[in-house]
Amino acid sequence: MISKIQRRNKIKTRIRGKISGTAQRPRMTVFRSNKQIYVQLIDDLAGVTLAATSSKGIEQGTKCEIAAQVGQAIAQKALEAGITEVVFDRNGYLFHGRVKSLADAARGAGLKF
Repeated sequence: MISKIQRRNKIKTRIRGKISGTAQRPRMTVFRSNKQIYVQLIDDLAGVTLAATSSKGIEQGTKCEIAAQVGQAIAQKALEAGITEVVFDRNGYLFHGRVKSLADAARGAGLKF
């Protein structure tokens, strides 16, 4: 029987085989733990992280509300860096809950994906 972590890694590998980030359109990858959520904008060609933010320091609200605040923060950082379009990498997580909340907030703040 395959564990939950092995299943996520299998999905993650399949997704990463299809998408890649560039300097003009970086990959926006999401990692969520039980308490925090992290997001990075990555240029895979150069192998650098262009911008990153997390939920550390944000303490008010539910987990979905905090994820939405992180989505707005990464969109703001991206727009300041001159990035308007990204490729969304859900990192093997299902697109609902905190991941969907983060993505919707980033779209609402001006990012296109």
